Amino acid sequence: MLFVGQILLTSWQLFLEAAPYLFLGVLVAGLMYLFLAPETIARHLGKGRIRSVFKAALLGIPLPLCSCGVLPAAASLRKQGANKGATAAFLISTPESGVDSIAITYALLDPLMTFLRPLAAFITAFAAGIMENVFGWDDKAKGLLPVVDSRCRVDGCCDGQGCPPQEHNKHHTLVEKLWKGIRYGFFDLYRELSGWIFVGFLVAGAITLWLPQDLTGRYLGGGFITMLFMLAAGIPTYICATASTPVAAALILKGVSPGAALVFLLAGPATNVASLTVLTQVLGRRGVGIYLGSIAISAVLFGLATDWLYGFLGISLQTKLATATGELLPGWLHLVLALLLAILMLAFCLRRIFSFFRAKIHPTPQHHS
Repeated sequence: MLFVGQILLTSWQLFLEAAPYLFLGVLVAGLMYLFLAPETIARHLGKGRIRSVFKAALLGIPLPLCSCGVLPAAASLRKQGANKGATAAFLISTPESGVDSIAITYALLDPLMTFLRPLAAFITAFAAGIMENVFGWDDKAKGLLPVVDSRCRVDGCCDGQGCPPQEHNKHHTLVEKLWKGIRYGFFDLYRELSGWIFVGFLVAGAITLWLPQDLTGRYLGGGFITMLFMLAAGIPTYICATASTPVAAALILKGVSPGAALVFLLAGPATNVASLTVLTQVLGRRGVGIYLGSIAISAVLFGLATDWLYGFLGISLQTKLATATGELLPGWLHLVLALLLAILMLAFCLRRIFSFFRAKIHPTPQHHS
């Protein structure tokens, strides 16, 4: 029990440091979801072998979707006319980065890694999309679907079809739209991510306490073999970009090189075994091969380049994290936002538990035709 208490305390300290940035990331993510029209996205991702890929890779960087959450969005884009290269680029850059993960990277790591992480995600996504369009070009729209404005969720509103955009935009006041964005960020997106965020900080706390520093420093201190090891650990793992950040920070504190941590930050969120069957349906077998190969090669190359860059600049990220004071924002703000996010996380957890037992006690009746 003592060990469990120590892990929880260490995890709470990490969460306390990251809370304001996580709060800001979730808030911005909710507002982006509200004001980013899906019909605009689809219109820009269907034409051109290069331009559409560039736009898709760039668009995915700020969007807060994990590797499973991005699959229905990408499938929808594909059906609405996005070519395979743009779809592949969107599938890579979106889960590897996001405004929430960028904010928490700044909180737990440093500005250089905050810049390198989305840059690596963009270049990886762009390269994969170009490869897909070169070796499997298909610019024909697959089953174009009518676009429904998913931002419109107020009862009694039209679904966005058969309604002129000028009229549809007047259906809600600015205050209503802002509240809808906040509600999506903290009650939809954060509910989806909260379980993984909890696990991420819990794993980070365990690593900080238990993992021997001399072991990680000796075997995971950098180099090609280290990159391959982190790649093998990251590819089959399901972990979102936000939840992977505290794990990476804990690994760096224990001696893992920044480049090796970046490999995990890129490969972990972008891939997992469970999503491969859906990816095959969206991209095809050859597309999945290009997808995985691009992630693997780019992650290793960026990992090696990151270690070289930190060495060239004379920056020791491990020392910087170990001596960080976290004084950028007042302590009371960290505490208030951490408590708010923790209360929401607990509420979502209890809701899942109650729903589980309710379903066991009152199972849904089966209808037989």
